Amino acid sequence: MTLELEAAKSWACRNDSLGIVNQYRMSDSEFQKMKVLDLTDKSHYSVLHWIAILMHFRTLDSSFKRNNRLVLEWLEKYYIDVDEYDVVIGFRADDTYFRFPIRFISNDLAFEDLENVFLSGNLGIQYAFMSSKAVEALRFEKAIECEDSFLGHYYHSITKASRDFDEILNQPRDPGKTYILDLMRQDHE
Repeated sequence: MTLELEAAKSWACRNDSLGIVNQYRMSDSEFQKMKVLDLTDKSHYSVLHWIAILMHFRTLDSSFKRNNRLVLEWLEKYYIDVDEYDVVIGFRADDTYFRFPIRFISNDLAFEDLENVFLSGNLGIQYAFMSSKAVEALRFEKAIECEDSFLGHYYHSITKASRDFDEILNQPRDPGKTYILDLMRQDHE
């Protein structure tokens, strides 16, 4: 789920057909009762927390796991058990953008560039309702039909993000930037 109607419409029309967005509400008082993990709050969390959670729940190729075993083990210290929360707010985690954290873990993408990709908000913020308490607090309001202008919007945003990402990857490695192996080394100093 997302709070951004335009993002929801874009996601609903990704099969080149007009989709429908279901709109739900939760009262402020109900939301205040929820235990919320907001991974987009940079004052408490880094993108490393989000990646650790993502890696925990994704099925990873065995060769990737074998080649990056030490990095994946190091990332575990950033893992947060989401089962303890009613609502988790995080970055969009669909397969379209999975290659970004994969390239970071493979030491091909700098931490600063990964943060910029996700923290810029261009990829969208998702709300995951983890508990029955959270789901039961949601109230269906209405179904909204998407306009024709949203056809192709999803793929346009993916193409733009991929183009920007490829541009970052094709730049010479910046010695002033921090890569995951640098972060791991800093932990051992």
